[in-house]
Amino acid sequence: MASAAEQLAANLSLGTLSKATELKKRIWFTLGALLVYRLGTYIPLPGVDASVLGEMLQSRGGGGILGMFDMFSGGALGRMTVFALNIMPYISASIIIQLMSAAIPSLETLKKEGESGRKKLNQYTRYLTVLIAMFQSYGIAVGLESMHGSFGAAVIDPGSFFRLSCVVTLVGGTMFLMWLGEQITARGIGNGTSLIIFSGIVANVPHALASLLELGRTGALSPVFILGFLVIAVAVVAFIVFVERAQRRIVIQYPKRQVGQRQFGGDSTHMPMKINTSGVIPPIFASSILLIPATISGFGGGGIMATIGNALSHGQPLYLAVYAAMIIFFSYFYTAVVFNPQETADNLKKYGGFIPGIRPGSNTADYFDYVLTRLTTIGAIYLCIVCLLPEVLISNYGVPFYFGGTSIMIVVSVTMDTVTQVQSHLLAHQYEGLIKKAKVKGRGR
Repeated sequence: MASAAEQLAANLSLGTLSKATELKKRIWFTLGALLVYRLGTYIPLPGVDASVLGEMLQSRGGGGILGMFDMFSGGALGRMTVFALNIMPYISASIIIQLMSAAIPSLETLKKEGESGRKKLNQYTRYLTVLIAMFQSYGIAVGLESMHGSFGAAVIDPGSFFRLSCVVTLVGGTMFLMWLGEQITARGIGNGTSLIIFSGIVANVPHALASLLELGRTGALSPVFILGFLVIAVAVVAFIVFVERAQRRIVIQYPKRQVGQRQFGGDSTHMPMKINTSGVIPPIFASSILLIPATISGFGGGGIMATIGNALSHGQPLYLAVYAAMIIFFSYFYTAVVFNPQETADNLKKYGGFIPGIRPGSNTADYFDYVLTRLTTIGAIYLCIVCLLPEVLISNYGVPFYFGGTSIMIVVSVTMDTVTQVQSHLLAHQYEGLIKKAKVKGRGR
């Protein structure tokens, strides 16, 4: 069966895609939804002069936590549009609920209740998304009222009415994107939330390449360095693909069972364990926390905050050391949240499975913990390499912010996931065709 599936997957072609009408509908729906999202990133927020915020971001070289959020929003924050918050509040709420479900027994019980529990957790996630979006949008409204640039004040008519309209507009934009992401997941291809962030990053890649080439034209960077940088970027992408696809396969054996005159079971399968179980979450958490002091000092914070902000600015040794330490910490922390060795061992024992040479129960849980700890160590080192190398290039050579390790990882991971789902749909379409042919032949006989 496995060899047949591999052969079918190898035979997937554009001809197969042209016959898969359901898949074509899903692809067109996804493209249409992403087009709606991109159009929304150009609808301005009422009462705001976006040129002031754009000037502020440009003066900081696109860095700081605002620069990172602007990258994830596809430039919507820099243009101060209705999608300025993007879908980041929903992602923050999802991560918080996921972490709380591992710490709060009632939420952990809901997580184990199946579909009904999942719907309840999704409802809590939406409520928390509204609260986070309201808090962030009010902070943006207050911050905009205090901004002044060479073009004048950022807010044309500050006051309570502006704050209310800003909160309502930005929260509404976030909730619309949350709904749009759910529609893409249900009726399109891939994970809707990931694709929205992916499209925002990719939309600014041409501008980032143009900026890089402009640095070469003006002599700020040598052509040899630009060529070497592009080669390194391709090598980093290949390295990410290799590690993200790498697995440690643990053999699982099921005993034979006698039912009447027939024997069942006795099959051998494997449990795949990824090297990077935590995904892109550790770099996002680490960079968000580290950029807060630099951003506060950039807005005029003095004294101790200014000293800390300078020490934790891009490329500084302290920044790189703390960044690596936080990536390693969040790698272990998030892996411990999403994978429970004891629960996995209990489920395996419940269905009669066992690892050859390992006793079921606590010994199996210890073995899972042993393997997972070593895989997480390799995954944390991999994340440090991928994220610290671009940081050095950004700080020392002025490479555009969009070539950061976090953005590259998101683009590569989402692309791999989407391609896998497309192949799954094509494979299912080919199986349907084989079943129909078998039925026709059966009737002909």
